[in-house]
Amino acid sequence: MPTTPATAANSSSNGASQAILLELVDEHGNTIGTAEKLEAHQAPGQLHRAFSVFLFDEQGRLLLQRRALGKYHSPGVWSNTCCGHPYPGEAPFAAAARRTHEELGISPSLLAEAGTVRYNHPDPDSGLVEQEFNHLFVGMAQAPLRPDPEEVGETAFVTPKELADRHAEAPFSAWFMTVLDAARPAIKELTGPSGGW
Repeated sequence: MPTTPATAANSSSNGASQAILLELVDEHGNTIGTAEKLEAHQAPGQLHRAFSVFLFDEQGRLLLQRRALGKYHSPGVWSNTCCGHPYPGEAPFAAAARRTHEELGISPSLLAEAGTVRYNHPDPDSGLVEQEFNHLFVGMAQAPLRPDPEEVGETAFVTPKELADRHAEAPFSAWFMTVLDAARPAIKELTGPSGGW
């Protein structure tokens, strides 16, 4: 991964883990400060910048990931291709590309902005709160996946019908439907009318 000022500031040269800082924002998405990641997610939650990525294959199927069981927040649930938080000062687009590569081992093709959505989703299982100003991105997955097992438990490419069936049977992240619905106009533009999204 290329080192940028934002990523360099959030990594340690001696391998020691540092507190991960998130960018706090106001209701319009303007940066107003920073907070430690876990602190920002503790009830009632602090509004912070996030991103969500939706990648599709050549057949117009959406790439889902099941979050690894070892994750502290929403472990073992299905969600969109990739989601996370930019480092303070890191552009959301750059963060989305970086985390997709870190989690799934691929670089997205034709990655494009798909708007923003603001939400407040408590997670009853963990007691944590997703209070986020989320930047949405859509693109293509055109290379073999190499998921990091510490981040990703499982992956699946699904059609809209397969997603509906899976969503009815398996647990999904609290934010999944909110970000999917907000990204639908850009998803339809990317996948075309025959995609069914």
